Amino acid sequence: MKRTTRHDHTAPQTGLGAGPPGASPQRGVTATVLVALRWNRGAVAGATARVVGLAGLVGLVLTGAIFALAWPLFTHMRNERIRYQQLEDPYLHDPTDLALLALCTLPLFLLLLGVGSAALQRVCSRAVAAANGADAAEGEAEEAEEARRPRTGGRAPWRPVLAVYALRGLVVWLLPLLVHAVADSLTGYHLDTPEPLERGSWPHALVTASPVVAVGVALLLRLGLTLAPAAAAAGLGPRAALRRSWSLTWTRGGLARVLALALPLAALTAGVLRLTVQLALPLRPLVRELVEQVTGNFFAAYYAGILAPVIVGILVTAALTLPLTYTAFAALHEQLRPARVLPRPAGETADSAP
Repeated sequence: MKRTTRHDHTAPQTGLGAGPPGASPQRGVTATVLVALRWNRGAVAGATARVVGLAGLVGLVLTGAIFALAWPLFTHMRNERIRYQQLEDPYLHDPTDLALLALCTLPLFLLLLGVGSAALQRVCSRAVAAANGADAAEGEAEEAEEARRPRTGGRAPWRPVLAVYALRGLVVWLLPLLVHAVADSLTGYHLDTPEPLERGSWPHALVTASPVVAVGVALLLRLGLTLAPAAAAAGLGPRAALRRSWSLTWTRGGLARVLALALPLAALTAGVLRLTVQLALPLRPLVRELVEQVTGNFFAAYYAGILAPVIVGILVTAALTLPLTYTAFAALHEQLRPARVLPRPAGETADSAP
């Protein structure tokens, strides 16, 4: 009897390019990524261009809005600089208020990042599914399962992936933030004497070191939830995707494979970002001069010049590395997840005893 596997299929009708004929079910992650990006390069490239382009446009609008909100601060800095020049004293401006304003608007940029990442992850996961091929019966089973799920009325298909990003962020970074706040309230240098904990005592040392421990725990949580967006893009709900990622990662071979994929991709992303920012540094004096000529404010031009190469570097890095990263994690999720058990056809009955 011929034995079939989960990957011994024909390509589904997903709107992406079909997988190569005669594709081997034993392909590794690297081969799957190469095949997926090759056979669906048009869909992936188009989605990447749309996501990065729209994210860059919206990000520029948000940055402009932040500069508009911060304009009274820039005006105050300019006036103080003029006053100090008249007194012939050096003026060192305090960027604390600007940092607080930027921190308050950070959730908007995180939301923008999450929406773009969710949309691109879904496209990359579909490319992997098309490269692997999906059995017709499996596709029908998925459609039947989807039909049994409660409808939410036109919900965007990337919303479960976005919900996974939000939940993962809360699970991973809530603990370090809380621990840092508590540690700072007990051991911070801003405290007046007598301090709650005596410096040099072992409770003071433990509380001071607690944020480092919390960050280590957060990194372990983040590692265990690495495959959650790919699982959500494959059709799972947010909480089920988190559970799936955790169960797949913390296995005998899962952790090593996730690390073997995540570390080179992280190094590649960091290297590309550093290179692109360095190549975009000539934009800094050009943007600074242009903004100062238009606004007459040196400090607004100064910060705009600082941000310009960083923004260009982030957008270029996203366009170059995110499709590869999301496709690789989708392929690894497909490799690690257990094979599905297809339901019996309605008319099929069990073999009767002789």
